[in-house]
Amino acid sequence: MSPSSSPTRIRILAVDDHPLLRGGVAALIADQSDMTLAGEASNGRDAIEEFRRLKPDITLMDVQLPGMDGIDAILAIRAEFPAARIIVLTTYEGDFLAQRALKAGAQAYILKARVRKDLLETIRMVHRGAKRVDPQIAEQIACRMEDDMLSEREIKVLSLIAAGKSNREVAAQLAISEETAKTHVRNILAKLGANDRTHAVTLALQRGIIHLPSN
Repeated sequence: MSPSSSPTRIRILAVDDHPLLRGGVAALIADQSDMTLAGEASNGRDAIEEFRRLKPDITLMDVQLPGMDGIDAILAIRAEFPAARIIVLTTYEGDFLAQRALKAGAQAYILKARVRKDLLETIRMVHRGAKRVDPQIAEQIACRMEDDMLSEREIKVLSLIAAGKSNREVAAQLAISEETAKTHVRNILAKLGANDRTHAVTLALQRGIIHLPSN
């Protein structure tokens, strides 16, 4: 290599359904001599296709994406490319969602509000093989007990409750008895430490267990 040659840059794939966010990330990366934006995607399925095509060093992945969400996209990418290094970049501060992302194979979890402060350092850390979780979220994870994790069925019940469904409607939609639906609700309240159904929905939204549908 000649003295004037530049070192290999970190090739980055940015996945987010908001063009402004992708533009902001592109602007940050453009000023860095050791990074380059290799490509962009606006949904989970396109993220998988772009990863296959580009083989980026680092992928920045939003969680809530149209169609296939970011967690499923991470699972799919890591299943095909186990060495993929993925940073979740999200607005959601919930510990539950962070745990899901990390279990799916993400190496880092940072908040969009801290992009300008944390993103570039996080990219370099993950490229070196390190992991990073926003300190506020890491503290939440450390304070939670494993036994308060909701099952997939309980999360579905909670999502239906958030949509305004009664126990009878929940039972009908999930093809279970109303008594079983009530049992699920009691378990949800106990695990979340919630006073009632409304409180449970509020706590679940805060922790990223469920999300309200985006318009």
